[in-house]
Amino acid sequence: MDHLPRPTKYTLVSGASEGATGLNAFDGALLRAGIGNVNLVKVSSILPPGAAYAGSLAIPPGSLVPVAYAAITSETPGDVIAAAVGIGRSRDTFGIIMEFSGHCTREEAEEKVRLMIEDACKKRGMIPADVDVVGVQHKVERAGCAFAAVPMWY
Repeated sequence: MDHLPRPTKYTLVSGASEGATGLNAFDGALLRAGIGNVNLVKVSSILPPGAAYAGSLAIPPGSLVPVAYAAITSETPGDVIAAAVGIGRSRDTFGIIMEFSGHCTREEAEEKVRLMIEDACKKRGMIPADVDVVGVQHKVERAGCAFAAVPMWY
């Protein structure tokens, strides 16, 4: 099974946006996160062994990109929404990615992700060498979206 492709690069991104509809707000949040011109393929929460951090996603538009993400949209003016993702990386094996979104602040979403990483690592007997978390919050005016993701590529 070693012949199956595994992403070798990753980054953490986030973005928030308003739009005419929830879908337009989601699209705007993807653009602000820097991944609005690729096709997202949602994956579960494992960072492959040996994947290296890259500061930004540098691949052609239309590419299929594996991504673990959290997103929330709202069309209720005044709502505060947030999304966060995080990675707990092991020194000698794979990493754990966790995602969260909800009606809360960025800080609350990021803390929830940290706790989720801690729990997931504990269940696997892993001790993370480091943890990175990124989040974003948005106060809805008409239709808003908060989005955070870990895109991975080859």
